[in-house]
Amino acid sequence: MKTLIATVALLAAVAVGTTLGAATPTVRPEDVGLSTDRLKRVTELMQRLIDAKTFSGAVTLISRNGRIAHFEAQGLMDLDSKKPMQKDAIFRIMSMTKPVVGVAVLMLVEEGKIRLTDPVSRFIPELQNLKVTVLNTEGAAQPANAIAAPLPTRTVDAARPITVRDLLTHTSGLMSGGASAAQVAQVAIGAGEPLATVIPRLKNVPLDFQPGTRWAYSGQYGFDVLARVVEVASGMPFDRFTKQRIFDPLGMKDTFFYPATGNPRIASLYQSANGQLRNQPEGAWVNGAYLSGGGGLFSTAEDYLQFALMLMNVGQHEGKRLLSTRTVELMASAFAPDTLPGRAAGEAWGLSVRVVTDPGARTTFLSKGSFGWSGAYNTHFFIDPKERMVAIYMTQSAYLETRAQMREDFETAVMQSIVAP
Repeated sequence: MKTLIATVALLAAVAVGTTLGAATPTVRPEDVGLSTDRLKRVTELMQRLIDAKTFSGAVTLISRNGRIAHFEAQGLMDLDSKKPMQKDAIFRIMSMTKPVVGVAVLMLVEEGKIRLTDPVSRFIPELQNLKVTVLNTEGAAQPANAIAAPLPTRTVDAARPITVRDLLTHTSGLMSGGASAAQVAQVAIGAGEPLATVIPRLKNVPLDFQPGTRWAYSGQYGFDVLARVVEVASGMPFDRFTKQRIFDPLGMKDTFFYPATGNPRIASLYQSANGQLRNQPEGAWVNGAYLSGGGGLFSTAEDYLQFALMLMNVGQHEGKRLLSTRTVELMASAFAPDTLPGRAAGEAWGLSVRVVTDPGARTTFLSKGSFGWSGAYNTHFFIDPKERMVAIYMTQSAYLETRAQMREDFETAVMQSIVAP
């Protein structure tokens, strides 16, 4: 009888584990139309970059038809201790936070609490009546040395308010690398300051261009504003909203803004310079209270796969629906087309994600309609709906100059492994 009870208890525990934290099935690459030999090129790419001291270690994960065909950890997660990289290592995913923000916003759009056309000032009153920096061509002489002396500028009224859509598509001009970059001290994030304290300070920073007239990446503050919009519209802190509405339903148990201090699974952060890796300190936004929508999340490759699979499955995963199919289709639509100044050929911008609109013009192996994004600490993911593919890599190399080329090389290495439908 005791044996029977123990067996029943064990089976029940297994059933609960399967229900609450089921791992994504792993299969032979050939079972999903991929080549084992060709996938070795992904491993070889990462090893070459590790050997070149581009980063200390990496985790790569490739899924097709909802099943994992490749999942590898290479190199070290900490150089001092020589600790090998682990598949469940936790990474600072930086701008891969942005699609999570996009999903949070779109959830509230579906509920009627936010409109894409809403002026941001509806939620943050301080961000109304903004100014725009323009060249001062009225009676100003051209500097004798335009390189040594910057062109004169002045501010004018914004032609219209910035909207939620502008921020999601990087067409707002808010802290997007132009003249506003010189004003970053005005919105510096102090110790213990939350979004509610910092974001209103942006009222003093002029936009870099008239809203909607061009595309320029707002690396941090555009999506920090959106995180604050979610807080106001939902009545919840952004970390609680994402946990309750996104991470818990998807079983993303290792995705959060502030992991426990000293967590041994956090990969060390480095910067690659002159063929060496040096320790890189945390950014000022990591202050224990600030919930950066532009780049504050930590996650693992397998956790982020659950999020990506939800998007590939047009809003649902493992029986949990987060968004409608139409909303996900809208998210991956070309809101900022490649004809808009600032965009690259064949590549548009959707609602928080990059979208491939013309593989030939972009010179990519990805299919038309593929979407995803990356992080400044050299993380990356893409979803190819046509091929039912999700691919992710995670490293921790801060502000790597060659990361754009690495993304392309990774995408090529993944897609060339397809040998059957």
